Amino acid sequence: MDEHNKQEEKPGMTRRDVVRGLATVPVLGAVAYGLYKKKSLDHYLKRSISDELGMSAGEPAHPPKSEGREIRIGLIGFGIRGKQLAKALGFAHPSQVEEWRLAAGENKNDYRYVDFKSQEDLNIRITAVCDVFDTYGEMARETAANIHREGPAGPMGEPVKRYATYKELIASPEVDAVVIATPDHWHGPMTIEAARAGKHVYCEKPLTWTVEETYEVRQAVVDSGVVFQLGHQGRQTDAYLKAREAIEKNVLGPINLIEVTTNRNDPNGAWVYDIHKDASPATIDWDQFIGPAPWHDFSLERFFRWRCWWDYSTGLSGDLLTHEYDAINQVLNVGIPHSAISTGGIYFFKDGRTVPDVLTTVFEFPEKNLSLLYSATLSSQMDRGKKVMGHDAYMEMGNTLTIYADPRSTRYAGKIEKGIIKPDMPIYSYVPGRGADTITSATEKYFAGRGLLYTYRGGKRVDTTHLHMKEWLDAIRQGTKPSCDIHSGFEEAMTAHMGTLSYHHKKQVFWDKASEKIIV
Repeated sequence: MDEHNKQEEKPGMTRRDVVRGLATVPVLGAVAYGLYKKKSLDHYLKRSISDELGMSAGEPAHPPKSEGREIRIGLIGFGIRGKQLAKALGFAHPSQVEEWRLAAGENKNDYRYVDFKSQEDLNIRITAVCDVFDTYGEMARETAANIHREGPAGPMGEPVKRYATYKELIASPEVDAVVIATPDHWHGPMTIEAARAGKHVYCEKPLTWTVEETYEVRQAVVDSGVVFQLGHQGRQTDAYLKAREAIEKNVLGPINLIEVTTNRNDPNGAWVYDIHKDASPATIDWDQFIGPAPWHDFSLERFFRWRCWWDYSTGLSGDLLTHEYDAINQVLNVGIPHSAISTGGIYFFKDGRTVPDVLTTVFEFPEKNLSLLYSATLSSQMDRGKKVMGHDAYMEMGNTLTIYADPRSTRYAGKIEKGIIKPDMPIYSYVPGRGADTITSATEKYFAGRGLLYTYRGGKRVDTTHLHMKEWLDAIRQGTKPSCDIHSGFEEAMTAHMGTLSYHHKKQVFWDKASEKIIV
């Protein structure tokens, strides 16, 4: 063993060592000696903690390039999320590409254009589009034809057919799989229709609008054998994958409480979306928009801000809670809770909405000796993130992962006493990328902080939605199971519905595991 390794095995970095060094060497030598000793001590401490935890250090590997047959995609819905899903597939409207290009020229930290142009070709073709708003429908056609990912001056592909109804699109022999990005009240019916037609499905969250249709959706997907993926792109977030590793290696010890939050404070984050200048009864198929929802006279506010009304929405539980719950379910495999109790109300946005803008829900998992506390407000963006609290350590989850030892930990007590572990300093920290990023809105900042905009693979920044859709397409080609399949979707839907039903009934609701029923 060489002298350097001996030094690491016995770090002995004491005040006496430093004083002795200062007394026997020149000043500059003493400084160098002190720095060397500190570096040796830091290395020893890090190695000691690393050996204790057994956590990996590197980023997940980039998935192999998609190979196999071309898949023909039908897009249903081309609003805010529909455009984002198209981008994740490799298609953006020429005007959008040009906007990103110009922004990149003005700001070197704006990577949207570079990221999009370098995104992997998933070997798909968009062959059909459908939207009940004419302007969005035509924009979808133009986006699907932009096969070269160019601006307005670039070459375009063949025009794509726009269908009048989702049923006609699903029935088309030119469609192998559908992407559903509609209001919540259409997710269930469209998934059922597609599955029964033998078309693979990527559906945005939440899975369903009502409890009753949740069973039918699951049955239709299982019976058909199609590949289904629910749109929880957090399944691809590298920090969440590291968090799962921490749980598997029992880094936190027994976990009894989890707190997740979704705080926002801008109109867009509160679902007060802009109303398009072209929108009118002449350009919107209102009857088709309403569908299974209660009838209401034509309303631009309801069409563009549908999340604000229970008639079409699943509220905070279905929109924002589901992201947080799915992250926890991904990491800890908690399943459907035993009970839920919710409180809240419309406390800030007095704009006619029926969905609360403040919500608190407590989910109980007695079989796991665990409670999950969810809270949300749409009028304050104080960031409280996701905290998983264990007896030995707790972790903060988001785009990054940080783990701190508990001062009263049993597992780490010896190292805390020796000063190897300090409770006010992380025992594990995972920060992917480490580069500067441009965030263009409060809502984008919110999602970026939760690892829901992009992640890292092999040192490269990648859109999480792109990875999630790639996983779905690869599963179609290879006959494998995606990470957020219909069974994970069923757990998500029932958990969210429990929170919503508790809010409506002002009482605790329960899950009967044997009968798979919610007891109100």
